[in-house]
Amino acid sequence: MSVLIVDDDENVLVALKLLLKSEGMDCAACRSPQQALATFRRESCQMALVDLNYFDDTTSGKEGLALITALRAADEDLPIVAMTGWATIGIAVEAMQRGAVDFVEKPWDDNNRLLTIIRTQMKLRAVQGRERKLSAENALLREQGAGSMLVCRSTEMTQVLSMARRVAASPMPILLTGENGTGKSLLADYIHRHSPYAQGTFISVNMGAISETTFESEMFGHTKGAFTDAKTERMGRVELADQGTLFMDEIANMPLSQQAKILRLLEQRSFEKLGSSHTRQATVRFISATNADLDTLVAERGFRQDLLYRLNAVTLRIPALRERKADILPLADSFLYKARDHYGSPARFFSDAARNALEKYPWPGNVRELQHVVERSVLLAQHERIQAEDLQLANRSVPNGIAATLAVDHGLADMTLDQAEVWLIRQALGRHHGNVNDAAKELGISRSALYRRLGKREPA
Repeated sequence: MSVLIVDDDENVLVALKLLLKSEGMDCAACRSPQQALATFRRESCQMALVDLNYFDDTTSGKEGLALITALRAADEDLPIVAMTGWATIGIAVEAMQRGAVDFVEKPWDDNNRLLTIIRTQMKLRAVQGRERKLSAENALLREQGAGSMLVCRSTEMTQVLSMARRVAASPMPILLTGENGTGKSLLADYIHRHSPYAQGTFISVNMGAISETTFESEMFGHTKGAFTDAKTERMGRVELADQGTLFMDEIANMPLSQQAKILRLLEQRSFEKLGSSHTRQATVRFISATNADLDTLVAERGFRQDLLYRLNAVTLRIPALRERKADILPLADSFLYKARDHYGSPARFFSDAARNALEKYPWPGNVRELQHVVERSVLLAQHERIQAEDLQLANRSVPNGIAATLAVDHGLADMTLDQAEVWLIRQALGRHHGNVNDAAKELGISRSALYRRLGKREPA
């Protein structure tokens, strides 16, 4: 590792070179800012010790401050320690404002302190470098993983992604709507990666799958001894998402009692762990998602209106795949390329008949269903060309009503029977625009039974 030393005093340069050499560090010594910049552009330096005063002006520090600015512009992560024999509070403050990480007065009487500063800054730079590399690798992996389902050529989806990038820069809560299988969780991750919270953690939670008895512990955490089985302290989802994004999926499936707790979190940006009276701040970006009609649920008193207002500062609707037909073939090709490498399949492309079949099928299960169909055909393929019959679309009935919901929804497996029942009723109400009689008829139950299952009294 090389340290750039800049000072017009030859004695200082010699002393620093000897000190750093004894610690196994290489040095590049310069006597002027001009020479320093030329050396920095030519050599790889991990740190700089910069004097503030040179030949033109020995008291104001202007030359050294300008050098700090130039070095910071060339490498925004370079640790710079300012040095001067004419130390004033004003100069020290300005040096730090321009990018210096520390300030040393000359002559220094403690080599150990100077070495400690240098070692600390070297370690910090190394750690930051590893973190940036890891962050870039993670971002690439996320991009590769999410990119396939966010492939878009259609105007409809291009507009959604454009809006997503714009709203990602703000801290406002975002509500994602759309049918199951359209990629709401992937769009949430996309927003996270394009937001100021991208360096933080992306935490996803299925809100309808958390029981009322464990809700506070799951979301806010608990202290040791908060309840019988609380043998250790636990971090909740909100705390895990600190400085990052909390994605609340299936938000419509939350019972009303849980909705009140989430409302308080959104309003006050604060929470307490179960068993603790200490209020903690939630520095979190909130994104929620649902395939339900929340306005209908509000009218049916199944969802709090004040919570809806907090959640939908910005609403993005992801169009169904049948509404973005221009994306069907690009998505299918993307899934084919990924699956053939994973399974070692001979499949390389779709026949014209297969491509025509893909475009004509209505895809009630949306992008998720398309992915499953393509992966299965690639896995079973015996030849390079996938034929229309290999897709087995002719054997797939297009489901409707409750059958459609069950066919395309994969969240039911995580629900209790009671939660699934309420969820199905709400879906039916949404499809019939709040008409209780029609929803009950589709479900095969009476109007009274529907109200009982929702825990409400039937209007007289």
